[in-house]
Amino acid sequence: MRQAIIPEALKEAAAATGFSPVIRAGDFLFLTGATGGRADGTMPESPAEQTRIALDKAQTALAAAGADETNVVEMTSYHVDIATTFAPVQATLEEVFTPPLPAWTAVEVAGLRRPGALVEFRLVAHSPQERPA
Repeated sequence: MRQAIIPEALKEAAAATGFSPVIRAGDFLFLTGATGGRADGTMPESPAEQTRIALDKAQTALAAAGADETNVVEMTSYHVDIATTFAPVQATLEEVFTPPLPAWTAVEVAGLRRPGALVEFRLVAHSPQERPA
């Protein structure tokens, strides 16, 4: 069974894009890719700031599903110019996630959907549902 989870804070974005911020499939949560654009639509120039904002969005989505960053088991990061973005992204991830970091694949891409985006994150979390007795 597949269930869309749309946190109040992301309803406008979900309506505008048609994407579900989170899909629950059994005990797993699949999050739509998150970039680091601010609420006013502007994009910071710093990869570290973009990472922090993107992960804040992901944490909002996880919380709506009854989970948090400790439930994240897999992450894919997409980088424009990975040579300059990887180190600040990793440093920010280490501030957000408690060790061990989730399984992580970092991929360099030519561009991302949001203008000015330097990094985008896709997360998968394991969050067991309570089973009826």
